[in-house]
Amino acid sequence: MEKLLTVTQVSRACGVSTRMLRYYEKQGLIASSRREDYAYRMYTAEDVTRLVQILVLRKLRIPLRDIAVILQEKDPSRRQEVYRRHIDQIDQETEALGLIRNILQRLADHTDDPVLLLSPELTELTEALAPAKTNLKEEASMSDLNNASQVLEEKLNVRIVHLPPCTVASYHYIGKDPEEVVGNRVSRFIQESKLYEAKPDARMFGFNHPNPGVLEGDLHGYEDWVTIPEDFPLPEDFTRQHFPGGLYAVLTIRFPEFQYWWNLNQWVEKSEEFDIDWRGDENTMGGCLEEHLNWVRSAHLGNPSDGTDGQIDLMFPIKRRNP
Repeated sequence: MEKLLTVTQVSRACGVSTRMLRYYEKQGLIASSRREDYAYRMYTAEDVTRLVQILVLRKLRIPLRDIAVILQEKDPSRRQEVYRRHIDQIDQETEALGLIRNILQRLADHTDDPVLLLSPELTELTEALAPAKTNLKEEASMSDLNNASQVLEEKLNVRIVHLPPCTVASYHYIGKDPEEVVGNRVSRFIQESKLYEAKPDARMFGFNHPNPGVLEGDLHGYEDWVTIPEDFPLPEDFTRQHFPGGLYAVLTIRFPEFQYWWNLNQWVEKSEEFDIDWRGDENTMGGCLEEHLNWVRSAHLGNPSDGTDGQIDLMFPIKRRNP
C-alpha cells in the first residue's frame, strides 16, 4: 500500500502552512484524498512532489496563475512564454540595479568632492551611465534613475501605519481548518447584523491563536476581529474587546503569499529607525495582524468577484528606536 502523509506531516516537511496547502487545493494545483478510516486529508508522494514544484516556482517569483499554466499546460510554447515574460522582468530589475550601482561607484570615486550630489554633474553622470542611451537629454536621464528606483522599491513597499484604538467583535475557534470556520462565521455575522450599514469603515483583522504546531495533530486556532461601534449588539458566540492600537510596519500581499511575513520581519530587523515591539506571546503571533482588506464590504455584498478580494495587509508591531 502506498504511504500517505497527513497535512501536518506535509506542512512540516515542506515548510508551508496548512492554510496555504488548502488554498493550493482550492486552486486545483494539488490534490489530497481521505481514507475511509481516517478523518483528515492525506497526501501521496506524487502530491508532495507537485507541492515541491510549486514551492520552487514560487521562490523563482512566479505567481500562482502562471504556475498553473506551467504545471497544467500541455503546449510547451505556452510554458516557454511564461518563463520568457519573467526573464524580461528580471532583466528590467538587473538594468535598474546596474544603473544605480554605476552611479554609486562614481560617487564613491569622487568622495573628495562633497558637493557632487548638488551639482549638475550628477545629472550628466546619469546620462553618461544609462546603458545604450548616450544621447539622452537631461530630463530623460533623470527619468531613467527615477524609473530604476521605482522598479526596485515596488518589490517591498513597506508602509508605517498607526492603528487607532477601537472596539472589536472577536470570534475565536480552535480545530480543523480554523481560518475557514472563523471566516465563514464572521461573514455571516456581518451580513445578519448589517454592520456595513452601521459602520462603512469597519475593518477585519485576523491572527493565529494558537499557531500551528502548538497543539497535537492537525489542529490550531484562528481569531478574527471586526471593528464595531462601541454599543453594537453581538451574538453570544462573539466577545467585545478593546484594541489599544499601535504602530505597525505594513506590507500588502495577495493571498496566499504569506511567505512575505519573513521578508517583513527581516525589514524590521534591519531598520535603523524601528525595533520589533512584540505584543502578547508566540501563541498569538506576538501581536502581528493580518488585515483582510475590503472584507466587511465584500461580506455584506455576498462576496462578489469584483477584484477587491484576496488583498491582505501583513502588520508587524514596531516601535521607534531610542535616539
